[in-house]
Amino acid sequence: MTPSFGLIIVGDEILSGKRADKHMPKVIELLSARGLSLAYADYVGDNPDRITATLQRAFASGDVVFSCGGIGATPDDHTRQCAARALGRDLVLHPDAEALIRERMQDVAQEQGVTYEPDRPDNVHRLNMGVFPAGAHIIPNPYNKIPGFSCEGGGGAVHFVPGFPVMAWPMIEWVLDQHYAAFFNRTPQTEQSVVVYGAMEAALTPLMERIEKTHPNVRVFSLPSVDHPQYGRHIELGVKGPAPLVPAAWQDLKLGLHEFGANCGPELVRSL
Repeated sequence: MTPSFGLIIVGDEILSGKRADKHMPKVIELLSARGLSLAYADYVGDNPDRITATLQRAFASGDVVFSCGGIGATPDDHTRQCAARALGRDLVLHPDAEALIRERMQDVAQEQGVTYEPDRPDNVHRLNMGVFPAGAHIIPNPYNKIPGFSCEGGGGAVHFVPGFPVMAWPMIEWVLDQHYAAFFNRTPQTEQSVVVYGAMEAALTPLMERIEKTHPNVRVFSLPSVDHPQYGRHIELGVKGPAPLVPAAWQDLKLGLHEFGANCGPELVRSL
């Protein structure tokens, strides 16, 4: 079966409003381009206990989860340590990560025209960015070579990438293409909906319940609006699910709206 995909965004700067999250829209885009969808997203600040609890749920979920942020080596970066706690594993310097980090430090020294000093305290400290939970696998970073990492445990898999979009997004794409290509476009999803003018959700709820009962593999949704500049008060009412199953549910929904005497407007179709 196609796994569910989740997303964790780590960082006080998101919750405080200092920075706006750009990861969720991009991850939705990356998944949609491959016929996949995002099931949920969690936001958590730089609190080690909360991060650990969030990761424990992720590993126990059986889902594929991407975690963005907090994998650096400054005092406010806790994600690597929390991943180890969540898995009950030791933190160890990954040999491939060490090699890549040393390679990056040599590149920087060459760019700056200085001698690379591997034992200089700041260079030794940078190796902490390659300290991962035991058994982790690295995720290549095409931007600056400092890798992310993947861990499995409890039935789920969590893939850890930096918070910087320029690094995180190609790393997420690499994970998807390397590890989950077998699930791409396996079950194309479709969404069909209609604008219902002046409707109340409570009045349409029996119809929605009947559609879901008759078509158990299709989901009904309603998006009410009270002040839309074009449609005024309305509900966007629709069905979504596997492309072969949606048309029958859609026809039943439209028939039900006709019997209800609903005032319907534009119809919308979207591939998910």
